[in-house]
Amino acid sequence: MLVRELMTRNVESTTPTTTLTDAARKMRDRNIGCLPVNDTDGFIGMLTEKDLTTRATAEGLNPTTTTVRQVMTSGITYCHDDNSIEDALRTMEDKHIHHLPVRLSGSNKVIGIVSLSDLALKGPDALYTNIAKLAFQSASQNQANTARRTN
Repeated sequence: MLVRELMTRNVESTTPTTTLTDAARKMRDRNIGCLPVNDTDGFIGMLTEKDLTTRATAEGLNPTTTTVRQVMTSGITYCHDDNSIEDALRTMEDKHIHHLPVRLSGSNKVIGIVSLSDLALKGPDALYTNIAKLAFQSASQNQANTARRTN
């Protein structure tokens, strides 16, 4: 199975100059966990829920004046629409991420997102163990981080 067969299409995106308030509202209103960030050169990064909570909120940044560029994840990780979903999942496992932008081969344009949810809901049964492992690792890490903060 190829990434293009299960990715979420019609991807919402944002710009690096958008305020965190506006980006968070877009994520809330569309019930999404991340936004690709594009400038005039194309795809430059991702804004995730974790960026908003761990970088912006934890640092006490003002969401009405702080821009997406200030907290987005820049080391761009992506896959192509013609990659196998096994390769996409392997990338997600290696990078410990739940949302993987999909670029059209030979382009810097995001045409979709593969999420852990997409893989769990639409992927082949043979991948469920790896999907569950990635979800469990993230949940365990979140619990450990919470415990560290409360001790």
